[in-house]
Amino acid sequence: MAVQEDGSVAADAPTGFRATRLYVWIKTLRVYQWSKNVLLLAALIFAQEFTHPEKVVTALLAMAAFCLAASATYIFNDLMDIEKDRLHPKKKHRPLASGRMRVEDAVIIGILILVAGCGLAWSIRPAFFGALIAYMVLTLSYTLLLKHIIIVDVLALALGFVVRAVAGAIAIDVEFSNWLIVCTLFLATFMALSKRRHEMTLLEDGAHSHRAVLNHYSVNYLDQLILITAGAAILTYTIYTCSPEVVERLHTDKLYATLPFVVYGIFRYLFIVHEKTGAGDPSRILIKDWPMGLCVLLWGLSCMGLIYFGV
Repeated sequence: MAVQEDGSVAADAPTGFRATRLYVWIKTLRVYQWSKNVLLLAALIFAQEFTHPEKVVTALLAMAAFCLAASATYIFNDLMDIEKDRLHPKKKHRPLASGRMRVEDAVIIGILILVAGCGLAWSIRPAFFGALIAYMVLTLSYTLLLKHIIIVDVLALALGFVVRAVAGAIAIDVEFSNWLIVCTLFLATFMALSKRRHEMTLLEDGAHSHRAVLNHYSVNYLDQLILITAGAAILTYTIYTCSPEVVERLHTDKLYATLPFVVYGIFRYLFIVHEKTGAGDPSRILIKDWPMGLCVLLWGLSCMGLIYFGV
């Protein structure tokens, strides 16, 4: 046989079955979630360091360190929620919840990649290592406590993105902009609230049994918060692009030209939330919804064109 009940692969398993085993590992590490760590490259672009190869290499290594550490925290989270995940219509298919991955194997790989991520972070800069530790403390605090507290749970998720953005600046030793923090916070809070709304509509009456904090939310309340944060994200980004400080630092007063991409992206996300009952996971949306993925790509290219070439 191929993948056995304990998650192992028979010695005589065909190549196709071994590929299945690899797929189980990829699912366990949640490799698709690594796309969130692209945010570490934001400082590289907006600090005008993209043309310096050594800075680019450092930023990519920093992103790799966060990917390893993030996967370790995902494994820990899945181990903590394994029983609840088995009752969830989608999460029950996760390798640990479904039994395709042995707990012992998950613990070992989790420890190994955590050590690797921390070692890589320390080799980049001790200060960056501190930022990585701060991210892991926040993530573990969310898993153990913060996710049970209304509003705090959403802010904790959003702060994870803020820490990524700041860590990217620390890694390449550049000053991070306050605007980078503010814009990231509002946009990440908007997505976190959308995730809660998705859980409410997906699980319906059983929502609170899977995640107790959902008992304190309502779809109407979340819709109001989503609209507030969506508006705040657009407003703060608008102010950022027109700020005299930013214009002077980036040597362009045309960054406002990227606003249509930001507005479309947020409106598209709202469309997915309400019309496609999606938005459960931003990473999956970027992968599966091609208009959103194209929007993000065009926004990134337009920012680089304006900042580096004055296009």
